[in-house]
Amino acid sequence: MESEYLTILIHLGMAVLAGGLIGLERTYHGRPAGFRTHTLVCTASALLMLVTIYQWQLLKGAPLETIRVDPTRMAQGIMTGIGFLGAGVIMKEGLSVRGLTTAASIWVTAAIGVLIGIGFYFPAVVATLITLGALALFRWIEMIMPSHYYARLNVRFKRQETPAEAELRDLIVRQNFSVANLSYRLEQEGKYFEYQMTVRSQNTDNYRKLAETLTAMEKVLEFEIIPTGD
Repeated sequence: MESEYLTILIHLGMAVLAGGLIGLERTYHGRPAGFRTHTLVCTASALLMLVTIYQWQLLKGAPLETIRVDPTRMAQGIMTGIGFLGAGVIMKEGLSVRGLTTAASIWVTAAIGVLIGIGFYFPAVVATLITLGALALFRWIEMIMPSHYYARLNVRFKRQETPAEAELRDLIVRQNFSVANLSYRLEQEGKYFEYQMTVRSQNTDNYRKLAETLTAMEKVLEFEIIPTGD
């Protein structure tokens, strides 16, 4: 019995360690689901899998035909439940969707907890290292690799002072942007005219330059630059 207690402590201790390591990375980057959330998720998954492993001891005296040993059913239930928790950290801010990476990290943390719970330590350790690498190392790779950055741009003018479309396009292109999905809008009974478009650039610093340029234009009454992405 003492050896079983030790085994259970090892399972739960490794679940706390694996979940804690992943959670620390999320906490460091200011994510809403961090150290405590990932630790609890991994530990809970391991606990539930321990139930399936030790159900023979828990149901002593029960007829054998009443006991069905199928750990995969418990694992399926855990992963389904984690979907609700993951959905809770996904937030839509304007055109941006944030929290997808944190939701994915919660999901994989639950999977690691399942592996630890059944004592499948080697793949659990490998999965923990892979997850930490994906969250930390891949972030650096994303930063250095060439990429396009998209944003939604809205610019408002007085109707009688609205520049021609070609003039506005030329100004935006000079800031190293390309323009797509251009649309037009009249507001407040035709007093104001607004251009709405999607812009793309390979350098996020160009957003600042574009904002400075639009700020310096007296004709511009209002503008809004909304980056998209996670």
